[in-house]
Amino acid sequence: MPVMVIGRDDRVGAVNPALESILGTGLVGKHYISALRQPSVVEAITTLRGGGAAGTVRYISRDGAKDTVYRVTVSPAGSDIVLSFEDQTASEDAGKMRRDFVANVSHELRTPLTALMGFIETLGGAARNDAAARDRFLGIMAHEASRMTRLVDDLLSLSRVEEDERVRPREHVDLPALLNSVIKGLEPQAADAGVTVVLDTADGSEMVQGDAGQLVQVFTNLIENGIKYGASGGIVKVTIHPRAMDLRLRAQAVQISIADKGEGIASHHIARLTERFYRVDSHRSREVGGTGLGLAIVKHIVNRHRGRLLIESEEGLGTTISVFLPI
Repeated sequence: MPVMVIGRDDRVGAVNPALESILGTGLVGKHYISALRQPSVVEAITTLRGGGAAGTVRYISRDGAKDTVYRVTVSPAGSDIVLSFEDQTASEDAGKMRRDFVANVSHELRTPLTALMGFIETLGGAARNDAAARDRFLGIMAHEASRMTRLVDDLLSLSRVEEDERVRPREHVDLPALLNSVIKGLEPQAADAGVTVVLDTADGSEMVQGDAGQLVQVFTNLIENGIKYGASGGIVKVTIHPRAMDLRLRAQAVQISIADKGEGIASHHIARLTERFYRVDSHRSREVGGTGLGLAIVKHIVNRHRGRLLIESEEGLGTTISVFLPI
């Protein structure tokens, strides 16, 4: 832990190497004000020198590309004062993620709720006796209610997946059989979109260790995305590649690729696609029923299986998403 000792003459008496990596070298002998230079820390030291109580304050190091936040404990040690620095960056980042998550969920729910409240008010007033308007409004209300239901279902699913993420599944799953079942279940959706889903597998069977229900969720989401967003290409190809050594996983793994020939995705979006509520095209995503949580759920399920997810895309040439699952 980074530590600084301030002597009775208010000059830095000692620092350890961990603190030098934050504040730099040559601190010993300097007055603590010139060594620290942040009012909150200086004030805490002044308070303690004046007979006040020990305390903790926030210190922000701005030397790197990203600010590092420390909780500094200022406490007496005889006639000296000891400052200990505890890195709080990860904790603060987690807090920000929670706040952002709550804000995003609130925003996602507010839009359909506002629409529902508006239509209910209209149906209770001006459109009370207008049969055509009533039917149209009820259809929109059903769509918005369905959207909220999907969002709540995805939130619950994400919560369950995160809870189980540390426990690796121990069942054995036949991938070709599972993928055939998923594709068959999506046939009506594919037909409506004018898309053909093709399964290409080199072997008759490929067993992996996994949770069948969660893997169905992964491949349903990925193939469904291929149908929705790659429909312009007319085909979604699902390929089970022969098992091979994966250097990233340091294990034998099987690769399952879902490729479409649609519009593709700009490169600057790819790194963020698995973030919660991140959408390349918010309006289009909502139109096709997306909640913005699908790929986040996929990522957590793949992590639980100790696998990895790879997204490759080029504008105008389509998108390929690969799941690597260790054998």
